[in-house]
Amino acid sequence: MLAVSTAGCTWQADLATPATAAEPLQVVPTPQEFDRVTAGPVEALIPPGWHAVATTPDDDTRQGFVASPRPRAWSELRRGATGLSATWIDATEVGVPSDYYYLAATGPVLSRLVGSDRCRRVAQRVYVNNEPAFASGRRHSPGDFVARGEGVCGAPGAAATRWAYFVAAPGLGPAREVGIPSSGLYVVVALAPAGPEAAGLLDHLLQHTRFGDASMGDFIRAVRALPTD
Repeated sequence: MLAVSTAGCTWQADLATPATAAEPLQVVPTPQEFDRVTAGPVEALIPPGWHAVATTPDDDTRQGFVASPRPRAWSELRRGATGLSATWIDATEVGVPSDYYYLAATGPVLSRLVGSDRCRRVAQRVYVNNEPAFASGRRHSPGDFVARGEGVCGAPGAAATRWAYFVAAPGLGPAREVGIPSSGLYVVVALAPAGPEAAGLLDHLLQHTRFGDASMGDFIRAVRALPTD
């Protein structure tokens, strides 16, 4: 559980660290005036001029990439920070029960944003929330959680930063049928300076991030396909 929590809390990877992913990160232009970044099974569309780097955590649990036009501002959540982090955790490598990914998704995975005195969550939509059996007492719970949210960071006299996220812990639920078969946790976090174009950019970044063959919409449709408690 400690490894999972730590991985979630440090989604702001050091962009200066050289990538050592098994499959090299690639960035290519597209006809849609966005660049396509690919890091193994993770793919997204980012604005031209952003710098994308594969994540290389010390505990070797997170996989994916981070991208930003200003790496230092992104990693430190400084004024005007803009960027995207898309990561997943290979459950076969970590070796903890799937229930623990539920606990990470509902708590520490976003603690740097929702737990900061400079940041606050303004909205969250939970698509499925099935507590694990050991937490709720309900036997045979799939222990899955899928949600999307948004918020704002700022300080007196400083420009505000808007952020949005998508998190999925498939557990044993229907979200397990899409995406990366071995993944226990997916996290996408996007930041942009507050302004009239922020909402559109954040939505674009989340909507066009894919894990394997699945987008955010595919995960949501999967959990909506079956009734949940």
